[in-house]
Amino acid sequence: MIDGLRPYSETKPSGLPWLGDVPAHWDVRRNGRLFGSRRETGFPDLPVLEVSLRSGVRVRDFENGTRKQEMGDRSKYQRAVRGDISYNMMRMWQGAVGVAPVDGLVSPAYVVARPFEGTDAAYYAYLFRTSAYMREVDTFSRGIVPDRNRLYWESFKQMPSIYPPFEEQRLISRFLDWHGAQTAKLIRAKKKIIALLNEQKQAIVHGAVTRGLDPNVRLKPSGVPWLGDVPEEWDVLPLKRITKSRCDGPFGSGLKSSHYSGSGVFVIRLQNIGLGTFIKKEEAFISREHYATLGDHSVLPDDVIVASLGDELRPCGRACVAPSDLGEAMVKADCFRFRLDSNRVSSAFMAAHLTATARDSSAMLSAGATRQRVNLEATSQRAVAFPSLEMQHQILDWIRTATQSIDYAIATTQNEIDLLLEFRVSLISDVVTGKLDVHAAANSLPDKVASEALHELVDNDDLDEALDDAENEEVAA
Repeated sequence: MIDGLRPYSETKPSGLPWLGDVPAHWDVRRNGRLFGSRRETGFPDLPVLEVSLRSGVRVRDFENGTRKQEMGDRSKYQRAVRGDISYNMMRMWQGAVGVAPVDGLVSPAYVVARPFEGTDAAYYAYLFRTSAYMREVDTFSRGIVPDRNRLYWESFKQMPSIYPPFEEQRLISRFLDWHGAQTAKLIRAKKKIIALLNEQKQAIVHGAVTRGLDPNVRLKPSGVPWLGDVPEEWDVLPLKRITKSRCDGPFGSGLKSSHYSGSGVFVIRLQNIGLGTFIKKEEAFISREHYATLGDHSVLPDDVIVASLGDELRPCGRACVAPSDLGEAMVKADCFRFRLDSNRVSSAFMAAHLTATARDSSAMLSAGATRQRVNLEATSQRAVAFPSLEMQHQILDWIRTATQSIDYAIATTQNEIDLLLEFRVSLISDVVTGKLDVHAAANSLPDKVASEALHELVDNDDLDEALDDAENEEVAA
């Protein structure tokens, strides 16, 4: 079906440099002709909505968030009616915009735009999240410094947007919903493969970092439930006993998503902590000037980073090693940094050991009925077992050889997922800006398209960057 997409037969210049040529029967209109401002308060019983950078507008989850959930005075919150467009003024330039799935409340830091007749909000939510449109948003935003720019309603309504006929808008959004659902199914299948491969790898690692390489080695009771028996020659100590220094990230108002910038000090977040590996593709930075106000949350190469929060696939207590090419870096809240005594332990061995025993240890150390979470003190007291430094390096070398083929399979499958997502981003841009005609493909779709599957295109919501901390800042102001 995708192979059948073709360019429109007749086009014309749009008059907008970022848009180029558009179908001859399409128009360009300012947003003020497409949307009206909705500023309604006084609905305290409605659910609270938030805008995610990845999945658009959704109902805010107060039970399972990755950060402390706070609410300001609900009387200041605005109503968004189902089908309205809502965007975060400070993060619209990053794609923090979407369609309200239900009637709900949004922060005063958000703008609510009600679609006029002839405007399909779902189509425009796709358009507003394209890279070309987000660059235009940046030029229309205003603020004291670039990273604090806001797109106010008065500026938003002056922005020009492409305007296909209404039925064509609906056809495009329906096609993209269908394509998103199909992509989500494929990605879900590939993620299951990765999960199985990771289970296989962790089984290999677990045996090596808790029992060593000699199957006939004499064992002793460790005295720790999640460690069980360990080799006689191994030490069993609290993590803090082999640590030179430790810290967690700043809590409260010190560091919010609104502080992020394009460069500066790398902020290590939960999504950077894999199963014994550091994941660098999820990058966030804050300015050096702002970092100087936060105190010491620094991360150096070879530090061990531990996640305080987990889920079914990624347990809390998992760890990784800060890479040598990281540059200036710090940990965010829900991440702990341990600087180990390199004369006694290898950081790579300890990260592997912590990850291998994370699920069992976190079940005993974590607090909270619905989610696994550990604090810095409990993690510092966590018992670890380790052999001589020479044996640690031998074990690491063995693990690298034993898991090489598994690592290759994981990397290959993840690359396939990345390519699928890249293709979808490109397809959305080409379709909503009139570079490809979807009439034939959309008309052959089934009657019902499951748009709810679109949320599966993003990683687990625990790692999603929802922007309610930006809301709290505005409410407090």
